[in-house]
Amino acid sequence: MKTPILQLRAGEANRVRAGHPWIYQRSLQRPETAPPDGAWVEVVDQRQRFLGRGFWHNTSKIAVRIMTHQRDEPDTVFWRRKIQAALDHRKQVMPDATSLRLISSEADGLSGLIVDRYENTLVLQITAAGMEQHRNLILAALMDFLEPDCIVERNDVRSREFEGLPQSKGILHGELAKPVDAQLGGLTFAMDLLEGHKTGGYLDQQLNHTLVAAHCTGKRVLDCFTFQGGFALHAAKAGASEVLGLDQSDDAVAQGRANAKANSLEAHFESANVFDWLKKNSGKGDREFDVIVLDPPSFTRNRASVPDALRGYKEIHLRALRMLPPGGLLATFCCSHHVDDDLFLDTILSAAADARKVLRLRERYSQSPDHPIVPAIRETEYLKGFLLEVLP
Repeated sequence: MKTPILQLRAGEANRVRAGHPWIYQRSLQRPETAPPDGAWVEVVDQRQRFLGRGFWHNTSKIAVRIMTHQRDEPDTVFWRRKIQAALDHRKQVMPDATSLRLISSEADGLSGLIVDRYENTLVLQITAAGMEQHRNLILAALMDFLEPDCIVERNDVRSREFEGLPQSKGILHGELAKPVDAQLGGLTFAMDLLEGHKTGGYLDQQLNHTLVAAHCTGKRVLDCFTFQGGFALHAAKAGASEVLGLDQSDDAVAQGRANAKANSLEAHFESANVFDWLKKNSGKGDREFDVIVLDPPSFTRNRASVPDALRGYKEIHLRALRMLPPGGLLATFCCSHHVDDDLFLDTILSAAADARKVLRLRERYSQSPDHPIVPAIRETEYLKGFLLEVLP
């Protein structure tokens, strides 16, 4: 069957040539007869020059997801080559990790596909119709390359609805241990891969946990939005004198306590609204901490909500800074690609000015390298962080 050819409007080709895989409906000359959703199509510029091939969708905002800049077909050889390349990259950047992201969608040239590994269990998430149609070839390659004990699908995300896909979750292969004990930074974390956040946990911070912990020896540490205690427990492992983790979720706090016990570590966890807790305790001399970690969920999902998000970021930093003495450290993170490094830092500095404190930059953080960054695809660079010291 001949591959349908779609033509871009004038001025739309440079973004594709630079490497961004998304082609929006408005960027295309609408074909007289549109291919079915998930069809493999070829894209050319306004002068009929070849640009790439990928998956088409009639109604999604993203009309085409470019998968290759060659005239490939989405056959067994294609999927095995693409998946093997992603796995080889992880062996280079995180050779000793046993729990990590193996395939990171656009950052691996596989838009709409995420595969995470928790020890010998894989979690698969598909958010594109074309990927869904080739699920069996993808699973076959993963089974052959990795021989997992279990494969879980976590297709219970709203983004599937944009491509007309139903939400679902379950076990695709093998039997699932409940929970899975994942090794992250030398510690054991119990992960619920069917009901937990994302695909079961947050793998993008695992290197930052140890980097921040290196500054916590002998210190009083407050870990805000602790989730399962990632920063808190690594601080305790590093020899912190006191560790307190805060989270609004009772389940997260219970899991943090269980993880502390499983690792034979001394750390305390408290269920609390972080904003309210900081407001109540800031400015009290007996509630000072030497290190405060702020790792909140994203405050913004789109550009329109950025102003509100910045107000939230400023408020929480103002309250945290009031609990830090001279020489105290603030490790703070933002996980939205809509807020870049400069905007995030400017917001922190505005809070510092209101708190009458001057900050010195000690370290910068990013996502773990199993979540690659492709500069041409801004959406792949979302996690940023700073370690800031309060000047005496």
